[in-house]
Amino acid sequence: MRSDSDIRRDVEDELRWDPDLDATDIAVSVNNGVVTLAGFVRSYTEKFEAEADAKRVAGALAVVNDLDVRLPDIDERPDPEIARDAVTRIKAELPYAWEKIRVIVKNGWITLEGEIEWNYQRQRTEEAVRRVRGVKGVTNSIQVKPSVPPTEIRRKIEEALRRAAEIDASRITVDTNGSEVILRGTVRSWAERQEAERAAWAAPGVAKVDNRIIVSP
Repeated sequence: MRSDSDIRRDVEDELRWDPDLDATDIAVSVNNGVVTLAGFVRSYTEKFEAEADAKRVAGALAVVNDLDVRLPDIDERPDPEIARDAVTRIKAELPYAWEKIRVIVKNGWITLEGEIEWNYQRQRTEEAVRRVRGVKGVTNSIQVKPSVPPTEIRRKIEEALRRAAEIDASRITVDTNGSEVILRGTVRSWAERQEAERAAWAAPGVAKVDNRIIVSP
């Protein structure tokens, strides 16, 4: 088990190492492996990037992202302009599904609503609007409404876990409840836990993943 001070040092180094992030105003604290990021960044993309950086550090069991987004004056924009650009990006990213998605913007915060068939569409929609200038945050309320038998979902996920070189599939169990997937077991790192969840989301028909995997180095 790594000490909190070692984890904090590595998180701070990882943040400074990231060329897409200005970590000047980010404070890092660690308590029993739980990393908390506080302070502020200059875009929602930077907030997301900082969280991703912290999760990559060995020994980080969880990340609490308390960073505020303080946009430079030049990036402040009216909500209608943000909404227009968000729809344009979604159209470009999902030309055959964009009409099923609704974009709501209030004070720079985007809420995504609608129903689609695949989780990758849900994920790519959020990734697209995250990059819109002036966005301060994103709430993804898009629902996945698949029509795949639960047994097929489970089989696909178990196959994906066995293929993944970074995952010890023998330590993970997969259960399904309709289109919901429940992952249990233990892994050696947060990155391995995230990879198992990513593999579950990639299976056709998955609407929700309940990741109960425990990190135990």
